[in-house]
Amino acid sequence: MKLLTIETFKAMLNQALTCIKAREDEFSQLDAVIGDGDHGTAMVTAMNAAIKAAANGTEFKSMLNEMGFRIMLETSGSTSTLLGAFFLGMSDHASGTELDAKAVKLMFAGGLGNVQKQTQAKKGDKTMMDALIPAIEAMQASALEDIKELLQVAAQAARQGAEETVQMKVNFGRARNYGDRSIGYADSGATSWSCMFAAFLQALA
Repeated sequence: MKLLTIETFKAMLNQALTCIKAREDEFSQLDAVIGDGDHGTAMVTAMNAAIKAAANGTEFKSMLNEMGFRIMLETSGSTSTLLGAFFLGMSDHASGTELDAKAVKLMFAGGLGNVQKQTQAKKGDKTMMDALIPAIEAMQASALEDIKELLQVAAQAARQGAEETVQMKVNFGRARNYGDRSIGYADSGATSWSCMFAAFLQALA
């Protein structure tokens, strides 16, 4: 795939909602280990908001901007802040109705950059950043010009990053008080963001 169109991107969002909804309980159960136990519900709500905002979108920049703000208006907590920031950051680095591989890489890098302005969490802290950062770094490091192949690289890196959180101890936020008790469980945020990247890839099959 040489160009990512608006309609294909909307299909990616719809597939992400489908996959996240199917694993909603899993994400919430993981979150309950060291959190409030509502991460799955929050992700479903946020993706629903994003899809509603994208429905009438005809151009990447304005559509992504609307998605980011809608998520922040309709959801609360860290999911709202970080997923909303991701799409808002994308909107600052995307324009037009079609994106080539270089533009897709720039758009996703913009999403990560804006998320990093909202949180000090880094790789190894056992957060969603353990999936997001590897995904974007893998995408940026790739010379591939096929968008499906680029997203395959990103999805694989995100999955590996999420799997690696099982052996990690939480080092960020309130959950760090759980210490060694957090070892042995995958991070809910890393797992859900990995799921989102996998779903993006599935939509291009």
